[in-house]
Amino acid sequence: MKLVVQVKLLPDEAARAALRETLHACNRAANHVSRCAFEAGVAGRRPLQRLVYGEVKAMGLSAQPAIHAIRKVAGAYATLKANLEAGNYGREGSERRKAVESKPVRFRKDAAQPFDDRCLSWQLEARTVSIWTVCGRLRGIGFECSPSQWRMLTEHRRGESDLVLRGGNWYLYAVCDVSAPDVREPVNGFLGVDLGIVNIATTSDGHRHAGRRLNQVRHKNRRLRQRLQKKGTRSAKRLLRKLSGREARFAADIDHCIAKQLVTEAQRICRGIALEDLGGIRDRVRLRKPQRVTLHSWSFAQLGAFVSYKAARAGVPVVFVDPRHTSQGCSACGHVSRSNRPDQSTFHCTSCGFAEHADVNAGRTIAQRGEAIWAVSHAADDAA
Repeated sequence: MKLVVQVKLLPDEAARAALRETLHACNRAANHVSRCAFEAGVAGRRPLQRLVYGEVKAMGLSAQPAIHAIRKVAGAYATLKANLEAGNYGREGSERRKAVESKPVRFRKDAAQPFDDRCLSWQLEARTVSIWTVCGRLRGIGFECSPSQWRMLTEHRRGESDLVLRGGNWYLYAVCDVSAPDVREPVNGFLGVDLGIVNIATTSDGHRHAGRRLNQVRHKNRRLRQRLQKKGTRSAKRLLRKLSGREARFAADIDHCIAKQLVTEAQRICRGIALEDLGGIRDRVRLRKPQRVTLHSWSFAQLGAFVSYKAARAGVPVVFVDPRHTSQGCSACGHVSRSNRPDQSTFHCTSCGFAEHADVNAGRTIAQRGEAIWAVSHAADDAA
């Protein structure tokens, strides 16, 4: 399995200037490649390389950085095509989709740039790197990381690393190839996890991870952004840029902590983890404008991804179940009715009288569906 380790570079002022100019040059080249790809209708990596490789080299890039700039453009157009096919830019003929399709992909001047081992070498014992720049090769640039990150780099680093400028600091995102252990049999069933906004995650055992703190931060930031955008001054725009990404990093930290606790608990009690497959929920749900803002800031996919990769590293099985009626169905008798859910936190079955916190009941239903999916899939494997 592929994991990414982030390390912080410690360049001096001269190295910072060289790294910044390198990113600018690579992204100028990427924008040129993108315009050529758009005009020629060519998006494949190899055809694009044959078309513009010489021009990119003439813009001051060496061979490998030129190839990586072309690959970055090809990857961007592949992602754009997938998003268009998935309808993420609206239906065919919509104004938003027309606007996206009518212009080439653009890259920020400070957008990340990938480097392979020919352009970037690691001296792990000395905790330094050597990297190609348009100003020549820079050697002995220090980096800092935690002991666990250093061990990961030493034992598992493979392939490319991305040079990233974020918040005035320089980072390298290194790809590590870690072998995952065999998935254990969930001898004690599954731990069902109900994902939500009021409670970010609620387990079938009754443990709730409240979302109050995260929601307070989001509401506070939303009001601040509205005031700054309305003000529109140069200083307000500077502050908006400074605040950019802070909320996302805060949410990611909370999701990491919750995912770690869920996987640790499932591993301790020899269970698997059952999650709801909430893909496409934003398109299915119809809400008023204030509620839409909350729904679109809900990071359920990120939490699911964190749980999946942490569980794979621990050998804990993860299954995704159909989320329909998990909040309205009774985990005791299976009766489904809207009347079972009189308010957000209460579940009371109108058929058998079972009562429980609504999210805990949903977690139990998810756990039951997870066990059923696991049994069916393993019965099919045994038959094969």
